[in-house]
This record gives sequence, C-alpha cells and structure tokens, in this order.
Amino acid sequence: QVQLVESGGGLVQAGGSLRLSCAASGRTFSRHAMGWFRQAPGKDREFVAAISWSGETTDYADSVKGRFTMSRDNAKRTASLQMNSLKPEDTAVYYCARDPVEWSSSRLKFLNFGSWGQGTQVTVSS
Repeated sequence: QVQLVESGGGLVQAGGSLRLSCAASGRTFSRHAMGWFRQAPGKDREFVAAISWSGETTDYADSVKGRFTMSRDNAKRTASLQMNSLKPEDTAVYYCARDPVEWSSSRLKFLNFGSWGQGTQVTVSS
C-alpha cells in the first residue's frame, strides 16, 4: 500500500506563490499517474491537476490553468505543484493522490485516483 505525504502548504497573500510537494513510498511510483485535489470548507473535493506516469502529459482544472504547474521526479518519488498568482478562492486543503492503474497517460482528470495523502493546508489572504 503506497503512502503519500504532502508538504509545503501555508499562509500567503493574494498574488503570492507556494510550492507543494508529495513524497511517495514504494518502488512503483514511476508507473503511476499522480494528481492533486483540493477541498475548501463546506465544499466537495475537486480536481486540481494531474500528471502522467512519464511526466510528459499534464491536465489542469480550468480555474488553475496558467497559474499552477504540476511536475514529478520519478527518481526521487515526488510530485510537486507550483502555485503562482494565488487567489483567496484557492484556499483549501490540498491532497495528493495516485492512480492505481499503471501507465496512464491520457484523460488524466478522469482517472479514478486513490491512495490519498493526509493533506496540506493552503490559505490565501486578500
């Protein structure tokens, strides 16, 4: 069973930047697509970004396109989310997740992600 640990959250002013990281256990990290999701108070969890197993393909929610960039380092078993031009509406707990199916490289936002991390809080003040 893979374990995912998120880090990098915090409090930032609107317009600022944060970089989230997700560290994964296990030897099969490089075979699986990874995703970032977020959940704001009183709202459902929503898709933010995803990256294919190779890192060649990414997909983003419309609300973060052009501001967020997802990347991965398979050698270090980490996935990252660079968040720029942050807005108060980006405030949420951010979760890392793994696609249980190996070698996914398309329709990333529709993958059935699982193996959630514990989350990291991002708060953007206005």
